[in-house]
Amino acid sequence: MKFIKLLLLPAALIVLTYCKPKTDCSQILEDIEVNLEYGNISVVAGLADSLKKYCAENPEAIQISDSLVHIAERIGLDFSVTEDQVMVQLEKKVGSFTADDKAAWEKKGWLEWRLIDGEKRYFNRAASNLLLLKKFYEQKEVRLKEIANDPGMVFRLKHTGEIFRTSDNQGKPSVPVNMKITFTLTVHPDVIPEGETIRCWLPWPKINHARQQNIKLLSTSNQDYLIAPDSVIHSTIYMEEKSKKGTPSVFRVSYSYQSKAQYFNTGGLKILPYIKASDLYNQFTSERLPNICFTENIKHLADSITGPDDNPVVIVRKIYLWFKENIPWTGALEYSIMPNIPEYVYKNRRGDCGMQTFLLMSMLRYKGIPVRWQSGWMVPPGEENLHDWCEVYYEGTDWVPVDVSYDLQNSENDEIKEFYLSGIDSYRLIVNDGVAGPFHPAKKYLRSDPYDFQRGEVEWKGGNLYFNKWDYDMKIEYLK
Repeated sequence: MKFIKLLLLPAALIVLTYCKPKTDCSQILEDIEVNLEYGNISVVAGLADSLKKYCAENPEAIQISDSLVHIAERIGLDFSVTEDQVMVQLEKKVGSFTADDKAAWEKKGWLEWRLIDGEKRYFNRAASNLLLLKKFYEQKEVRLKEIANDPGMVFRLKHTGEIFRTSDNQGKPSVPVNMKITFTLTVHPDVIPEGETIRCWLPWPKINHARQQNIKLLSTSNQDYLIAPDSVIHSTIYMEEKSKKGTPSVFRVSYSYQSKAQYFNTGGLKILPYIKASDLYNQFTSERLPNICFTENIKHLADSITGPDDNPVVIVRKIYLWFKENIPWTGALEYSIMPNIPEYVYKNRRGDCGMQTFLLMSMLRYKGIPVRWQSGWMVPPGEENLHDWCEVYYEGTDWVPVDVSYDLQNSENDEIKEFYLSGIDSYRLIVNDGVAGPFHPAKKYLRSDPYDFQRGEVEWKGGNLYFNKWDYDMKIEYLK
């Protein structure tokens, strides 16, 4: 019942007032869940149709089943590569290999696949992820050399060196970068009937941040728009558009802002004991199910890494460095098809930025260290992408940024090498201060990403429009 439990969580972004369905409805929902776990996508859709017929007076059950159908469809999209197709992809990515090699990769979980309607299907990023895993585990020297010579990493090292030299070491924002962002979301033609209202939420910069200032709206594609109050978790600008036959629906926003870096030398800070009775401490050391959680696996892992230490700075550094040695970055499944993301990272020993951050946050909160989510985009020249990180709270200091998925830097200076343990660069766009929050205005249907928000979200009266129904684009102009 993993996905049903997820959909019933108070934080889930489908609005439900759940009363237990009648017995037959409950049984159909359980059957849907079982078939979903086994990859029987066509069966899931058929069972959902049956539920609508026999449980017409139970709208809550119908909405849950609709969401499960959407999750099943998303699994099918992520696991769409056939055996023949993956063989071709592997030859391009890793060169020659044997059947025994492939079987070994699958046994270790490096080549990810599932049964979809009884047929073996591979994750659409399985081959590229295999290459990343092989480099991390089998070709460390090659990987480190590639990192050192990568133009993006060279730029990052130079930039963080400037931050380090100009910082007061106590978190005063520095090294400002001014940018103009143009974000466009284009809904494909004819994905909904003509004349229907398309509801669209685009990412908008958080305003109440010392590192992100001078936000100015420059233009929008629609004259009518609504910017969410900065108090909500996800910062959005909302627009509507009527669909037109044969024509894409385009939503666009342009704005400028200033982003600054921040660095804390934690060795020079006076860290005080936590005030454990405070609201801040209790909020940010609590579980936030499903993806900030204290499972037995996660508790055991955290304890095994940290030992008896109770100094929060030492604990954070130990766990951070454990990630550097044990969890490589790989392309992610869509978050909506993983019932428990930190457990996935724990079991598979890999994950993208957000997946790693969920596991880090789970371990730190379990150890009694307040930590909160932050995400949006990384926006260095030529390297712009979705990105997630977090902030750790040290009593007597403040919130300190931690980017666990960024590699250690190629420097003999340990503070620069470990810069992202207690620092962040100037090339960020902060959109979210948490996960799985409500939208403003409220979204009716299960989001394409139920937790994070970076690409946008779209729906109409007939349901959510998933990522495969639209495209997004970000253009960045660096200003003086």
